[in-house]
Amino acid sequence: MKLVPATILTGFLGAGKTTLLNRILREPHGHKIAVIENEFGQENIDNEILVQESNEQIVEMSNGCVCCTVRGDLILALGALAQKRDAGELSFDHIVIETTGLANPGPVAQTFFMDDEVASHYMLDAIITVVDARHAMQQLDEHEEAQRQVGFADKLLLSKTDLVSSDEVDTLVARLKRINPRAPVSKADFGQVPIGEVFDLRGFNLNDKLEIDPDFLAAEEHEHGHHECGEHCGHEHGHHEHHDHHHSRHSDDIAAFVFRSDRPFDTARLDEFLGGLVQVFGPRMMRYKGVLWMDGADRKVLFQGVHQMMGTDIGAKWPEDEPRGSKMVFIGKNLPAETFIRGLEQCLV
Repeated sequence: MKLVPATILTGFLGAGKTTLLNRILREPHGHKIAVIENEFGQENIDNEILVQESNEQIVEMSNGCVCCTVRGDLILALGALAQKRDAGELSFDHIVIETTGLANPGPVAQTFFMDDEVASHYMLDAIITVVDARHAMQQLDEHEEAQRQVGFADKLLLSKTDLVSSDEVDTLVARLKRINPRAPVSKADFGQVPIGEVFDLRGFNLNDKLEIDPDFLAAEEHEHGHHECGEHCGHEHGHHEHHDHHHSRHSDDIAAFVFRSDRPFDTARLDEFLGGLVQVFGPRMMRYKGVLWMDGADRKVLFQGVHQMMGTDIGAKWPEDEPRGSKMVFIGKNLPAETFIRGLEQCLV
């Protein structure tokens, strides 16, 4: 049976998650969506409840969507919805999990890889983080949870941009990209965002495109001007960016750095080194992803992980006209960028 794509919707308290979700649930987009919420208020349901099974805390909306309140284990809730779907009692083709405003999305994401029953029914499509443009700078300064929500995101949606100046928006976007350069940023005031920017993003699927913001890389090159240094130029950029970040007014514990090389990796050495990294730094490695050039391989190797869970896949053949090389991005809390970069350099042929 086809896996049901799942979207994790997160964001700090008051960012506008529920506003976005309510708009999605009311829009005639043709999807039948099951929603799992940590807390479920009457204002979310309005007068659209058709069926309420109080024992199972499931409500069905008039447009065919289903909402489920979870105060217990997410694995059990996902399993119960899957059983009802398999039995023909419920119909849905997408699932949205709305976290509380103080939640760390990491454990929610890991649920989709750690439990066999969940993995047999669902595919994690993406983590969407709603960011309150009016209050985000202060929230990022004061709350690690806010930084984590940005760091884990596959897509960032800015709300309340009408309450701040364009310069303030630009400053916030620059900070968000320092924390997470691989997540595109869009505006979503009053929950207004096309459904295509929320669903079917395949942000967690291994694919050929390394989703690092091109402006992030260009800015590094412009700032450091190390083009004359040859092959080590790419390696150093992530290192310099990491330290540059701490010269700024806002010093976030969670930040990103990039490794690039135009030399192939030795497979055995890289496997051993990455295994060691995950053992030592796994709890602090929030998201990491890359396209790798392996020695002797005519196909790209695609690599990604969340905390201690890391996976690789074989990608497309290297095109004749495309220069071969590796690109990796690491997002985490107080990661020693230099240790990562020097170690990866030692794994090159």
